[in-house]
Parts: sequence; structure tokens; C-alpha cells
Amino acid sequence: MIGKAAMNKIAQRLLAAAKDGQTEVVVYCVEERLTRYANNVIHQNVAEANTAIAVRTALGKRVGVATTNDVSDGGLARAVEAARGSARLQPEDPDFPGFPEPAAVEAVDAFDEATAAYSPTDRAHDVGVVCRRAEEASCIASGAFCTGVQEIAVANSHGVFAYHPSTIADLTTVVMTGDSAGYSAGAHWQVAQVDVPALGQEAIERALRGRNPQSIAPGVYPVVLEAHAVIDIVAFISQMAGALAVAEGRSWMAGRQGEQLMSPLVSIRDDGRDPAGLPFPFDFEGTPRQAVDIVRDGVVGDAVYDRRWAIKEGKQNTGHALPAAHPASPWISGTTLGPIPMHPAMETGAQTVQEMIAATERGLYVTRFHYTRVVHPREAVITGMTRDGLFLIENGEITTPVKNLRFTQSYVEALRNVEMVGREACRERPFFSIVRAPALKLSAFQFTGATTF
Repeated sequence: MIGKAAMNKIAQRLLAAAKDGQTEVVVYCVEERLTRYANNVIHQNVAEANTAIAVRTALGKRVGVATTNDVSDGGLARAVEAARGSARLQPEDPDFPGFPEPAAVEAVDAFDEATAAYSPTDRAHDVGVVCRRAEEASCIASGAFCTGVQEIAVANSHGVFAYHPSTIADLTTVVMTGDSAGYSAGAHWQVAQVDVPALGQEAIERALRGRNPQSIAPGVYPVVLEAHAVIDIVAFISQMAGALAVAEGRSWMAGRQGEQLMSPLVSIRDDGRDPAGLPFPFDFEGTPRQAVDIVRDGVVGDAVYDRRWAIKEGKQNTGHALPAAHPASPWISGTTLGPIPMHPAMETGAQTVQEMIAATERGLYVTRFHYTRVVHPREAVITGMTRDGLFLIENGEITTPVKNLRFTQSYVEALRNVEMVGREACRERPFFSIVRAPALKLSAFQFTGATTF
């Protein structure tokens, strides 16, 4: 961790090197440590420490971007010149809104000293419990447990400077027998909130229960979706809730805002200040984040906006800009993706998973979805597979493990079929932030193919 003062110094050195035009700097520092395990044995401990920088320069309406992790004077100067050189070669961007003026950003706590100090020995102790229990149960455990520290600073030539430190603890585990598998995962900015032994035990029990799976015909079934599966739904739904996708008509929201598209039991909110997620109080332009109701009581709500799309559409900037080029993840680009929600969460309900199962006469219990891909973005049609625990429900009880099924299903239509919502939420980090969701009971979900495992 290098701290606010050091990051500000780097940013100001970059801004000073830019002689004219407008300049924006994103400084991203990460210290991340990862323990991997397979076959009930820890086989790798790795650690990464990096300071990465993205520079965006505007010469009039021509905008160029460069990235570097060389923080020497020469390295910073070369990054600025590369961004300026790129800008000179670009066509004018008539919609470029300029960089924002300073705005007050209220700090939010997302830094945990215990998580920052979590050592390889600490992680090995937690993972060792999972591996020993799996071996005792004649199962094979694999997975990864990551802890780390992130710092982000945004500055520009208009005087913006925003800084935010955070920590992260992230576990994913899969436990296998000869013919079954169980899955569990959890993430939080406080490592104490990620109970590794308990999550591992959950995966072990699921794998044991899933042995000797039977074939079942594809078709439309009532389902109880574990929170791990619902997280996939929330992630896809929210990714399509950005202003660019809505404006281009690619989003399920386009032309439908204010309509009752989903069950009244469904509410999805994006709030970058929510301490139950992974708080990040400003966007990559330094604008304070606003909470946005993507869905409220089943009614289609608002898209999220950055500065460009707020001005273009005459809307409020909700503080959802992605970086023009993410210094650590080049595929995360506001230029191509536009603004998107980074902290989506589905509100919890009143039922337990056991109550959902008890209320199902015949249906399927789904642990999670795997290899999901968009088929039709406008209707939010997704294809994918079940994985790591699929079971038949009969007369209100889980009776038989079944082989995995492929599905092709509109996630919007699936959320229209919600009958019950779980009272507890699961947290996972499927992308670059934490997504939260409870379990759901749906009256219908379409499975289109069977597998041999």
C-alpha cells in the first residue's frame, strides 16, 4: 500500500508533464495474494504488487489514451507523450464532454486491517481445513482463496483528486467425487465475513449428495435457484443497464422503462456506497456515485450514466464511468462498454431455501450456472449450463441428483416467474466488483438440452 499522498504525487507529476489541453489520470495500485489448491493440497502461493496508470489527454475534441506501470520520471513523461501523440492522430469526437470539475466525494470505509494483513499462513490454515475435511469424506477439493489491497486515485487538470483504498477477500471452491461436484464461493472486503471452512463444508456436502446422478429430460421446470445461480442473473441483467446499451436499443430496458416486466418481488439496486458490497464512492472520472434502482418491485427503473451519456441524453450523471483504458484490465473500457453498474444487488425477501423446496411439488434445485453467454441481448436471452449440484425436487423434498442440463432462457422472463425470494444474500466477485443476490423460487425455467455428466 503506497497511500494517498504518494498516489497524489504520481498524479500531479503526470498532470504537470501535460503542457496543454486537458488531462485525466487514473492510478491503480494493487497488492493481491492468492493461495491455490487442488487434489486436497495447496500447490501455489503467489503475490502481485503493481502500480498501473492510465492517462487520457484531450487536445480540443481529439482524445488519446496511454497506460504504463513505469512510475519513474521518464516513464511518466513517456506515458503523457504517448497519450498526446495518440490524441493528435484521432479524429475529432463531437460528443466529447470534457473532463469534470471537482465535486465533493464523501469517503466510505472499505478497508479492513485484518484483511490487509492476512498472511499465506492464515490462508493456508483456512484452506487446510477444507482440504482435510474433503479428504476425510473421500472427496477432492480444489479452488482459490485471495486476499488483497487495492487503491484507486483519479485526478484531472481541472483540479479533481479522489482517492479510495479497499481490501478484498475472495474464495471459490469446487469439491468433487467420482461422478459429482459441489460448489461454494464468497467475497467481502472483510476477511472475517468469508467463512472458508463453512463454505468448503457446503461444497463437500453438495458433492456427497450429488453422487450417482440420474438422467432427466430437458423441458420447462419449476426451479429453486441457489444464490450462486441468481448472482449470474443479476450480473447479466445489470451489465445491460448502461446508457450506451439502452441508447443503442441493445438493452432489455430500452423503451420499457416504467413497465412491469418482472415479479413485484424483484428489486435490483446499484449502490457504490453500500458497505454490504465492495464500496467505491466515485467513478473513474472522479464523479461521486449515485444509487440507482435498476428494477424496483418488478418495474423497470433507470439506466446508469457517465458524464458523456448524461450530457448526450439530458440525464443526471450517476457516477458510473469506466476508465477510458483500465490500467490493470484492458478489456474494461468505457469507450466500448459505456457506463455500467459495478455494484448490483438484488434485495432479499422472507423465505429460506428449505421453505422454497418445501413449496415445490416437482421441480429442480440448481446450485449454479456455468459458461453463460448472451444469445439475444435485447431480450436478455442467455444460454448456459447447470453445474456442481443439480437435484430433483419431489413433494417438497430433494430426492435425486440429476445430470446437468443446458438452458436457453430470457433472464427477464425468468425474473417474471419469481414466487419466493430468499432472506439471505450471497456475495461473489464474478467480474471486478462484488455482486449480491439471494436464492429464488421460480415457477418456470426452460432447459433445452441434457448432458452425460
